[in-house]
Amino acid sequence: MSTPSRSLPADAFTVITSDARATTETDWVTSRHSFSFGDHYDPGNTHFGTLLVNNEERVSPGQGFDTHPHRETEIVTWVTEGALVHQDSEGHSGVIHPGLAQRMSAGTGILHSERNDTAEGQVAPVRFVAMWIAPDESGLAPSYDQRDVGAELGRGGLVTVASGDPAHDSAIRIANRSATLSAARLAAGTAAALPHSRFTHLFVTTGSVRVAGRTLGTGDAVRAGDVGGEPVTAVTDAEILVWAMNRRLGE
Repeated sequence: MSTPSRSLPADAFTVITSDARATTETDWVTSRHSFSFGDHYDPGNTHFGTLLVNNEERVSPGQGFDTHPHRETEIVTWVTEGALVHQDSEGHSGVIHPGLAQRMSAGTGILHSERNDTAEGQVAPVRFVAMWIAPDESGLAPSYDQRDVGAELGRGGLVTVASGDPAHDSAIRIANRSATLSAARLAAGTAAALPHSRFTHLFVTTGSVRVAGRTLGTGDAVRAGDVGGEPVTAVTDAEILVWAMNRRLGE
């Protein structure tokens, strides 16, 4: 059953359409950035809450991001199509597929690679969302975790994927006590309620949804302040990622 939506003040709810994002494109990857990234710098769009990066990546078969460094960042990867191979300098490895939550804490420094080369002769691209969140403190040891939440997603409603909040259980833990990532796969006509938080970032990975009187399609995002309880209703079968954060950088 769908749930009626309510209007929110315009200054509390901003829609960023997919085609409004900066794009980096090569012969093997298309990367669409929700915030300043790489050569695309906008001083007015560097983060939201403590979310630093929300990149939607599409990588050709047999290609990928070769070994490169990260430090002092919590990186959560969510695959929506295909499969992505992870390897890092701490000896962790894994194949990330839709429904599997993966987190890499870069800490004091780590090298890793992400490639679309799970099988010889693979012909399908991989599509995934790379999300970076600021940790509460620096100097932590690098670490890695992953967990399949596909069964929970199949039951509908929001699934708590990653959190550092001691009040929330989650599939994987991150080193940020004020941030929680949830995901939902919604059949057309069903709804899930936004969590209460000071800063909410909603991203539509597939399909279309309606929230607060606005319709969002694949690749669209919402940045909202001081919201919670508003229903997100699937117009078509859809998947969403929702960050709920209770502080901003510097607090």
